[in-house]
This record gives sequence, structure tokens and C-alpha cells, in this order.
Amino acid sequence: MPLTSNRRVFLNCSGLSLGSAALASLGGTTLGGTSVTASTPPPGLHHPAKAKRVIYLFQSGAPSQFELLDHKPGLERIANSELPDSIRMGQRLTGMTSNQASFPVAPSMFSFTQHGDSGTWLSELLPHTSKLSDDMCVIRSVFTEAINHDPAITLIQTGSQLSGRPSVGAWVAYGLGTLNSNLPSFVVMVSRGTGRSGGQPLYDRLWGSGLLPSQHQGVKLRAGNEPILYLSNPAGCTSRLRREMLDDIRSLNEFRYEETQDPEILSRIEQYELAFRMQSAVPDLTDLSGEPQHVLDKYGPDVHKPGTYARNCLLARRLAERDVRFVQLFHMGWDQHGKIPDHLPKQCKDTDQPGWALVDDLKERGMLEDTLVIWGGEFGRTVYCQGKLTKEDYGRDHHPRCFSIWMAGGGIRPGMTYGGTDDYGYNIVENPVHINDLNATVLHALGINHERLSVPFQGLDLRLTGVEPHSPVFDIMA
Repeated sequence: MPLTSNRRVFLNCSGLSLGSAALASLGGTTLGGTSVTASTPPPGLHHPAKAKRVIYLFQSGAPSQFELLDHKPGLERIANSELPDSIRMGQRLTGMTSNQASFPVAPSMFSFTQHGDSGTWLSELLPHTSKLSDDMCVIRSVFTEAINHDPAITLIQTGSQLSGRPSVGAWVAYGLGTLNSNLPSFVVMVSRGTGRSGGQPLYDRLWGSGLLPSQHQGVKLRAGNEPILYLSNPAGCTSRLRREMLDDIRSLNEFRYEETQDPEILSRIEQYELAFRMQSAVPDLTDLSGEPQHVLDKYGPDVHKPGTYARNCLLARRLAERDVRFVQLFHMGWDQHGKIPDHLPKQCKDTDQPGWALVDDLKERGMLEDTLVIWGGEFGRTVYCQGKLTKEDYGRDHHPRCFSIWMAGGGIRPGMTYGGTDDYGYNIVENPVHINDLNATVLHALGINHERLSVPFQGLDLRLTGVEPHSPVFDIMA
């Protein structure tokens, strides 16, 4: 109460123009020259969209590009040699390897072969993903400034290493609005890999809405009997009683909004209403009894286990069918500082078949052309070994200077490899792609000019792609 009983609120509630102007200036944003409040989505698209939804397969912990997507056969002849200073160029290292006396080059223990008409080089660890070689674009020149997990994931998700900014899914939900009023515009699922126990923690702020209205934050879909917490009616509460209760709460919230003009109250009203509608939509979403057996088999045996990556990939397709704007899967366990020969094949077994099945399923249903699928992590891994290099074992440290991802559908040019790294896979030599260029590309595919989707905040026009110049990667757009 003390926070709302002040001169500014008094003037605003009195209907004086000064208070109204202050509220408008605090909550306004511009898109295409149109002023709107931060509680309403910007009107329309900036250009024709190639995609209308996104499925982001985020591999938390940073998959090694050397073992998966960036073929470096020349490393075999220089195995166990020292990484030259001319290649490292004084670039900073993490505290885990900065005190190493030696930085021996570690070639991959896994073979690569070319696939499809495109001839894309892919690892033997990705036999199913390799079937997508003519459908996807592999980008080998992504880079970031962050060298440790939490700031790196925060940066790629929000465009800033500072926590509390809106996530990419929240920006998309805010900018485009919903296509299905019975489900959230932004849904998140988390699975734990078998490659490494534990792994880096994931925080709910990674799919938060930041300063945007809270109705745009990601809704976490969990494994178990209650996919979304507190959605079910408590014992003894009928649907009619719940409806009457929500009507009463809405009246109280509307009365409070008239007093305070707090736009977050409008978000709260909408969230209550959405939760009520989701009581019937979510059980239908998570009921897989109608899925044909051949579809279940395509995703692999883990599809029958709630909370697995395979199950989440199938749910992602079902969410896409229901026109959820942004679906993000986080799969933990990719942080292989050691024991790559043991850990990495397990991670790939978790993800390879389900990821292929998802894209193939979308393609068969005619949905891939307007669904953008992204696969990647927060940074790459070093060419040198962390710890002792042996014939049977090795590990890799964090490497933000270059890493690889792949994209498919949604206006992305298929059968393409973009960007390149030096012979050591340490520096980018062709077509660098900053992660905010990547985010600008995602928005462009959805019909949004990333420079025009902004909200005034602390003296800046806050954007997903930051205040520095960035651009969509038009070369990979179909």
C-alpha cells in the first residue's frame, strides 16, 4: 500500500493529464511507428513471415562441435601437439584450464561421413539427424562473448548477460500474440540427459518475461500426473464453483486496476482466464493414446517415459499442431569436460532419434515449411584437451569463439553449410554469426524486424538483440 499511495498515483487516479502521460510514457513501446502499451502486443508484422511458430531444441551444457557438426580431419596428424600461440592469440580461458601447463590438440575419436545430395559432413554419433542433411542448414560460425554457462545461456536466451531480461520466447509471444487462446503462447519442457549426471542448473528466469507483461513468460510443462502445477481444481471444487470464484476475483482485480492502473493486474486477469481454459486443453495435449504406433516408434522407446527428451519432442509436435507460438526444450548434460568417449554417445542416444523424428514428423504433416526448428547450445568446446589426453579418454573446456548449430524449416535454406572455422576449429574464418544475429534471424523468419520490436527501459530501447548493430543472416534464408 505505501508504494501505491504516492503523489504520482494520486495524480493518475485523479484523471489528471500529467498522471496519464506519465503512465503512457512508462508503458509505451513502438513498432512500425505505432505507440502501444506494454500490456498489449504490437500490431501486425513488419514483413511477410516465413514461419509462424518456433521449436527450439536447446542442448544445455554446450555440445562439442568437433564430435558432432564441424569435421576437422586435419587434427589427426597434429594430435597431442601444442595449440600454437598464433591460433590462441591470447584469448581468455576458463579457470578450469588457464593453469594447465600444456594444451594438447585432441582430435575427435568419432568418424564423419557426407550425407545427402548436399554432402553435409556429420558425425557417426548422429545417424538419424544425418537423414535431415538435405532439410537443414548447419551453421559452423556462431560465437558469443560469454565463457561460462550461466551468463552464456542467459545471453543466448535474452540477448544480455544480465539476468532479468525477457527471453526470446517471451519476445515472440509479446510481438505476435497467440494463435490458440486455450494454451500459452510460450511453453517450456526440461529433460535430463544420461551423458553426465547433474549438469548445469537451469533457472526459470531463462524463460521469463522480464519487464514484459508476465502473461508472456514461458509456462513449464512437467512430467507426471500434473503437467502444470495448480491447474486442476482442488478436491470438492467443481468447475462451476471455480468459474464463479474466477468471476469474483476478476471483479476485484478490475476494481483494483481502476485504482492503480497497474498493467500487471491485466496480465493477472488474463492468466487466471487462460488457466481455466487450459483445464480442458492440457489433458487433451498430453494424452498420447490417439497417436499411431508407427509415430510412437519413430520417436524411439523413451517416448513412453514422461519427462524424457523423446516424449518432449512428441509433445512439441503436438503443441505446434495446436499453434503454440514458441516451444523450447532444454536437455541437460552436455557439459563434457572429461570422458567424452563415454558421455557424449549417451547424450546423442537421448536426442538424435527424437530430434530427427520431430523434424520428419513436421515435414510429413506439411508443417515444417512454417515451423522453424533450431538445435544448439550456449557455446562450443576447445580443440585442446582439458586434463590429460590419452588414447581412450579426453575432455574439452568451454569455447565461446566458435560453435555449431543447425536450423530447419521456417524459411531456412535447406541442404546448406554456412560459415567456417580455421584448421584448429578455434577461430572463425568465414561468415561469423553472433548469437544476436541468430536471434535477429529467428525474428525475421517470423515477420519481425528485430530493431523495431523494442520497449523503453532505463534510457534504452530494449531489444532482444541488444543495442549494438546486428542483422539477420539473410544468406541462410530461403
